[in-house]
Amino acid sequence: MADKVHDLRPRLPDSEKITLNLGFVDLGHIDLMVRDGFYANRADFIRTAVRNQIERQGEAVRQSVSRKQLSLGLTHYTKQALEAARDAGAPLHIQVLGLASIALDVTPELARAAIASVEVLGAFQASPAVKAALADRTS
Repeated sequence: MADKVHDLRPRLPDSEKITLNLGFVDLGHIDLMVRDGFYANRADFIRTAVRNQIERQGEAVRQSVSRKQLSLGLTHYTKQALEAARDAGAPLHIQVLGLASIALDVTPELARAAIASVEVLGAFQASPAVKAALADRTS
């Protein structure tokens, strides 16, 4: 029975790993707060600190998102949606704060014909061939 289960679309990761360089004193402060039970671990502290800064600057971020007309969150572009944009003669200007992903069945030729520009603040997922085809349109 289990061999008959098929994913309708691949699962996208809900986060991205980053490398962070901290000074020894800052790292020591974090370790002290972890040891004293304020945070579960270093990553918990860093996630909490990032969220607090985003919340603190929330109004300025909301104004900037609105002013720049960015889509907020996860945006997935299917082959059908890109074909429709191409056929309508209205290339897309992808502007996303969050995650923008392009379906794996999209060819580089279709991507170039359907996408005029890509601006992603966050993460951009597409096949290596599509990313290469859009390299000159990505900021």
